[in-house]
Order: sequence, then structure tokens, then C-alpha cells
Amino acid sequence: MRDVAAAAGVSLSTVSLVLNGKSGVAPARRERVLKAMKDLGYIASSRQNLAAGTRVLGLLMESLSEASRSEGFYTRIVSGIEDTAYELGYQVLLHVYRPDVDPLNSLRELMGRDIDGLIVANDGDVTPQVIQKITNVGVPIVLIENYQSFPIHSLTADNFTAGRMMTEYLIGLGHRRIGGIGGPLKYSSLRDRMRGHRVALLEHGIDIDPALQPPPVSGNPRKGYVQMQQLLALPEPPTAVFAVSDRAAFGAMDAIKDAGLRVPEDISVVGIDDVRDSAFSTPPLTTFSVPKYELGRSAVYMLHDLIHGKAIPPCRMVLLGNLVERRSACAPRA
Repeated sequence: MRDVAAAAGVSLSTVSLVLNGKSGVAPARRERVLKAMKDLGYIASSRQNLAAGTRVLGLLMESLSEASRSEGFYTRIVSGIEDTAYELGYQVLLHVYRPDVDPLNSLRELMGRDIDGLIVANDGDVTPQVIQKITNVGVPIVLIENYQSFPIHSLTADNFTAGRMMTEYLIGLGHRRIGGIGGPLKYSSLRDRMRGHRVALLEHGIDIDPALQPPPVSGNPRKGYVQMQQLLALPEPPTAVFAVSDRAAFGAMDAIKDAGLRVPEDISVVGIDDVRDSAFSTPPLTTFSVPKYELGRSAVYMLHDLIHGKAIPPCRMVLLGNLVERRSACAPRA
């Protein structure tokens, strides 16, 4: 479509109007568009069918780092979205968020009409201001691993409980000096996990030591590794470490090994997510399994109901997970 617009010297919206047989285009300009389509060999039939008959859901996500893409967390969420959308008769169009691009306008230009509904996966760069602007348009919207202070439908894992449960697991093993490796504060899921960790400490009479909770390191792809190095440099390092994600836990384990120590004999490590590499790390990682596929699947069902006018009060649905015990944690040495 962009090639046709450039060849005909018209806007992308003009090409969209011509493709969909809409009025509002001067005859001469319409002829230029049709000629450009013919010259370029542009096949319009599938595009017209998509615009006219197919139900389409938009999926808005921030641009993921290479490490985030490879770990598979959001791959499972997207699989749940795609599989369920297909079952219900929808196509899914992915839009990677860019601050200078309106996601709904971009999808509208591609479609030639508005999408039927939108899923926003994760927060981070997709700020509350961006989401508020999208909701003002009136397109049905559901958030995944993201929730807001204003009324909007969302689904999240029980991230607070995950942080609390993993910390209580370490306390149950006998650990009292427990490090906490957090993540970027722009992610609500990571903030909630760290909040659960701190509440568990306080509930068990363990004071929160700021030295045991090094701040996230910006601009470094191995944040967990660097944060663990800070913990190892303490006069009294922790006997166990809680990490807000499996990726951070992997970095922590590497730092422990590089320091000549053993996991879990010298320092126990636990994480959250249960990504595909967690069962195959050395040692296999004890973690909290987040229902990733089910998050994507449930979001599509909720959005489908909203599209069909079902009166669902704005709510936040929380999906439960479970602790997966492997071999990266044990009782502290006497």
C-alpha cells in the first residue's frame, strides 16, 4: 500500500479508500491509484476481504530485548492469544510500540478500518498516558500483565503472591539473610513481585536491609549478574537470593559460580516465571510458574465478550500459578 501511495503521489488513506470502494476520492486521483496498483502488480482482493469481512484483533507490545525474546515468556503469551483468536475467527495484527507512532492509526491505515479490539501486553514503555489515550478512542481493550488506576479490563499473574511465596519458601528452608534482586520499576509485575518479597520478610520478623536489595542496573543486559556481584561484595553475603525473574536468577547463579561458590550449597537461588530454560539450568532452577499461555487465552476470551457487547464491569482478573521445586535451593549450611 505504501508503494502504491508513493507511485501515485497520494496519501496512504487515499489508497485505503480506493481499495475499499469508498467515496471521497477525485476520479483522476482514483485512476492514478488504480494505475499504480496495476503497474506494481498489487493484488487487492485479499486486502479487501481482510478489511471487509475478517475480524481483527490488534496486539500492542513494547519492543523486546534480544534476551527477552529468547527466554520465551512473551512467546507463550502470544501463542495463547493467537491460538484462541484463531478458534474464535479472528486474525491478529502485531504492532510494536514506538513513542512517535499512534498504534491505532497505524493499524487503521493497514486495515483500511478500525480493528475490532486491542490487547496490550506488558507495560514498560507503554505508559498509563498511552493507554489512557487509546481508551478514549472507544475500541474494546484488554491489558495483560498490566493494570491501571483508571477503570479498564486487565489480566495479570498473581505476582505479589509469587514474590511472597518464593520468599517464604526460602525462609521455610531456614534462611534469614536473603538477598532480593529486583527489576526495572517501569514494570508493574516486577514491582509487585518485589513487594511480595518484602512483605514476606516483614511478616516473618526479618528486617529489610537495603544492602541486601541492590537497585536495578540500567543499560546492562545482565542485570542479575551485576546485582549479585554487589551482594557478593558485602562483608556478609546472603545465604539465599530471591530474583524477580528467572532471567535475573540465571545471572545471579552465573555470578555465584564465577566467584568460585556453589548453588545451592553456598547460596540458594529462586526465581519467578518458569521459562523454558529454567528446568535445564545448572542446577535446575526452583521458581514460580506463571500461567503464560492462559494469560493470552483468557485475554482473548474477555476481549471477545467485550466486542460482542457483553456488560463486563472493568475488572482486574488475576490468574494463579504454582511453585516448581527443583534443585537451586537448600537449607543453609550450619
